[in-house]
Amino acid sequence: MAALEILAGVFAVAALLVLRGFVLARARGTIVCRVRHGQGSWKSGVARYVGGELHWIPFLGFGLRPRHAIARRGLTVSSRRMLDTGEGPAGYWTVVCSAERGPLSLAMSEDALTGFLAWLESAPPSAHLDAA
Repeated sequence: MAALEILAGVFAVAALLVLRGFVLARARGTIVCRVRHGQGSWKSGVARYVGGELHWIPFLGFGLRPRHAIARRGLTVSSRRMLDTGEGPAGYWTVVCSAERGPLSLAMSEDALTGFLAWLESAPPSAHLDAA
């Protein structure tokens, strides 16, 4: 009987994680986006624009609060390219940005990339004064 209760508990947690991921991906104003710091591994999640920040929430986890808040001020795009086969989903683009905490790579669909670049360009004129 105890094994059945443990199995039911594991199933309930897995179902909640899947439901959380579905709700995050379908929420209004979010984009599916992968993040990589430096040469680390890609982490999947969703991002949404909140004022002058891009909030990134991972798919795996229990919290609904953003794990990363990437400020638009001082953020510059160093390069962009289409992801190679096997590196990520087909049709995704990666942009390498210089941020306050070092190089940051974001991978997203072409439509999301267009929105991201428009968001960066719509910054007030003084937003890039701190960029080195």
